[in-house]
Amino acid sequence: MSVDRKVSSTGSASRGKERTLSDQVYEEILAMISSGKTPVGAKLPTEHALSETLKVSRPVLRQALKQLREDGVVVSRQGSGSFVQRRPETAVLKFAPVGSIADIQRTFEFRAAVEGEAAFLAAERRSDADLKHMSVQLKELDRCIREGELGVDLDENFHERICIASGNQYFATARTSMKSNILTGLSLTRNLSLTKPRERMELVQREHYLIFEAIKNMDQEGARIAMRDHVENAKNRVFQG
Repeated sequence: MSVDRKVSSTGSASRGKERTLSDQVYEEILAMISSGKTPVGAKLPTEHALSETLKVSRPVLRQALKQLREDGVVVSRQGSGSFVQRRPETAVLKFAPVGSIADIQRTFEFRAAVEGEAAFLAAERRSDADLKHMSVQLKELDRCIREGELGVDLDENFHERICIASGNQYFATARTSMKSNILTGLSLTRNLSLTKPRERMELVQREHYLIFEAIKNMDQEGARIAMRDHVENAKNRVFQG
């Protein structure tokens, strides 16, 4: 095993470094699967072989494999090892900045939790002005779909307006602290959707309208569920293949 990439498991700095390495390994394995070198249904090399090939410690490799399992890319079979369950498109690696894919997936998890609760409160507290702002963003997104435009900023604005409508500034503050990560994820998912038939982008837009209608109708639980489903669907669409 190469010592230069092996990471200590003690100390916060070391844990941060291990996380960074595991994200790198996550993406290297993802690229191996995406390229077709390891097709769907095939068994990944053993942990020992992978750690030697990728020159990382076993704990780092296991963290990367854990993330790949959580994202539905690989599945573990007790006593048999890890197998490829889903093959992401090469477009995922094309549109995502290098080293960002694992981070994008974790950002979606953050968004599902935070924005689900923001939508719940927005359904109770939204004003007519809030609804108007959301409606304007949705109509502009409709236009983007018709004209084949990306619409990342409009998508972001729609979600931001929901946090504002919650009446709790900390939801908007939390999103602002993650804005760069969120925009990277939105850019990836919307770029991927543009490579698909228009129905894909229309599906995403229908999810937006479900959230809007629940908030408009003051259906708090419906708004929470619609938002969580939308963000989790976006996470899953990254690796739909």
